[in-house]
Amino acid sequence: QVQLVESGGGLVQAGGSLRLSCAASGRAFSPYTMGWFRQAPEKEREFVATMSWSTTRYYADSVKGRFTIPRDNAKNTVYLQMNSLEPADTAVYYCAARKESTTTTTASLYPYWGQGTRVTVSS
Repeated sequence: QVQLVESGGGLVQAGGSLRLSCAASGRAFSPYTMGWFRQAPEKEREFVATMSWSTTRYYADSVKGRFTIPRDNAKNTVYLQMNSLEPADTAVYYCAARKESTTTTTASLYPYWGQGTRVTVSS
């Protein structure tokens, strides 16, 4: 069992930056593939970024070039660095984990989820 706790959300102006953190506890963190998803009001949850323990990364087209997903295995923490934020990035952001080493954009393949952290980007 893995417990995930996100932090770092808040209100930011368009063009600004935020860094979300996801701290994991409960089991060895390193082999896990980590993912970030988001859900805007009245919309489906969507994939944002994922990173395997071997540092393979994959990003949604909507965030490519603006977001990165650094990972610190020594701290059992994965981050979502968000730059050049746009109002369309406003959502609740969720961290997720899966034991498999392959990355995936499918939310249902991640059994472990955090509680979410809200990001609001004002225009």
